[in-house]
Amino acid sequence: MIEFKTIRWKNFLSTGNQFTEVKFQKSSTTLILGKNGSGKSTILDALTFVLFNKPFRKINKPQLVNSTNEKDCLVEIEFTTNKINWIVKRGIKPNVFEIYRDGKKLEQSAEIRDDQKFLENKVLKLNYKSFTQIVILGSSTFVPFMQLPLASRREIIEDLLDIKIFSMMNTILKDKIKNVQEETKQLNFKKNIVEEKISMQENFIHDLDVKGQSEITRKKNKIVEIKEKIKASEEKCLTLTQESDRIDSELQQYSNATNKSKKLYDFRGKIQNKLDRLIKDKNFFVENEICPTCSQDIKQDLRESKINQYDNDLIDVECGLKELEKQLEKTQEEESKLLELSKKLSEVNKSIRDINNKNKYDLQIIEDIKNEIFEIEHNLDNKVEETEKLNNFKIELESVFNNLEGKKGKVQNYNFVYSLLKDNGVKSKIIKNYLPIINQQVNKFLHQLDFYINFTFDEEFHESVKTPIHEKFSYDSFSEGEKQRIDLALVFTWREIAKMKNSVNTNLLILDEVFDSSLDSNGTDDFLKIVRYVIKDANIFLISHKSEMHDKFESFIQFEKVRGFSKIS
Repeated sequence: MIEFKTIRWKNFLSTGNQFTEVKFQKSSTTLILGKNGSGKSTILDALTFVLFNKPFRKINKPQLVNSTNEKDCLVEIEFTTNKINWIVKRGIKPNVFEIYRDGKKLEQSAEIRDDQKFLENKVLKLNYKSFTQIVILGSSTFVPFMQLPLASRREIIEDLLDIKIFSMMNTILKDKIKNVQEETKQLNFKKNIVEEKISMQENFIHDLDVKGQSEITRKKNKIVEIKEKIKASEEKCLTLTQESDRIDSELQQYSNATNKSKKLYDFRGKIQNKLDRLIKDKNFFVENEICPTCSQDIKQDLRESKINQYDNDLIDVECGLKELEKQLEKTQEEESKLLELSKKLSEVNKSIRDINNKNKYDLQIIEDIKNEIFEIEHNLDNKVEETEKLNNFKIELESVFNNLEGKKGKVQNYNFVYSLLKDNGVKSKIIKNYLPIINQQVNKFLHQLDFYINFTFDEEFHESVKTPIHEKFSYDSFSEGEKQRIDLALVFTWREIAKMKNSVNTNLLILDEVFDSSLDSNGTDDFLKIVRYVIKDANIFLISHKSEMHDKFESFIQFEKVRGFSKIS
């Protein structure tokens, strides 16, 4: 059983630099009050953050750090499991994640994810989804069990019934099957190789007597043929090198064509701008007899003088522009020639590289053939050794066959166990055994909440609902208040199932604004009766705006905002 004792936090959300502390075991029932934004729901985010590294509400992790102090965000929690005292500390700016067992800090692994897995799988034996189903019932970001996908429902039930070990075993077994299949694949590959070696060796021994000398002669002739090809290639390469030098020399004549073209384009732009400006200035005197700025008359002789002057300037500029266009056309031709020569040079150099690479390859072939000749000559003198080598290949093949038979039997055994560990195997039988208990508990709590329906799950956790007036109903068919009753009944049921299994049993239950949403007054009274008389050995916290309920709880905590910081008053 997990017994949560104390949680404390500072610089977390709206909390300041002093620790806010809540003792979970102080009372059986505690009411948490406060206005909107006072920080009363912070306990939910602190609880899931310290245990699972994620807040309960939809808040980005960087936003968890108090925006005023902007550092030293820290949450600490104390709890026990099987008489072992645990403390977990988690913080941001600086990042902190420490686990203490009976006062001694555990050595951290290289990967923080490994420490988180240890905390969830070995200590809590709960993941985030399961934790929020049996410890927290919220009104905002909490997703009720009935609104979860079927796969998530199944995952939570496996957690509660402590049968996730079968899923883990199945995962391990899958890896083993995969490894054996890979080993079998490698053995088949090796078998094919050894069989090919045997065939080649048998042919080789046969050829030693029949084709030995003729093969040597053929290979020597092949070397001569390749050398002649290399010689012809070298002559061609020399010709191409001369062609490359010639093209490179010709390229030097056009090397400045691109820069010259760019400068001419820039100069043309400037001339064009000047031409546009002259036309604009001329048009001013053509179109205006009165100055639009000062409203004075522009003398006719001044207008004519200016227009004549601009006409002369325009003639000069247009002549210069035409001359520039000729220069540009010539430069563009040079650029085209430059591109053409560059492309041709690239092609010639590529041909040279290809020839050199082919020659290198052919030289390597010659070396390989020489080694083959040496090997044949050596093997002609060592026929006994080659026969021994053939016998060794046959022994190796027999060993591979034996290994393959062993792997085949192992795969058959693994597949049998795998069929037992699948969802419709052992786990399904265990869940089937617990289904009557789960359905009985759900309906018991629904009746205690004054909601008389017959609510049952099948093995896939599809719900079936019968009411006095409806034969077939579903969760989505009910009102929000009725859904709230079903959600509460399921939370209480999961806690009862957890208590039976003990491994995921916990003393803590936190309900966030359950009474402030869809639950009516009758539902509230029924819920409080269950809390007071049915839920045993639990510390229940209710977050609410309704201060008038504080007399129904053994203790209450009041949160308030003081100078922008949340604190317990």
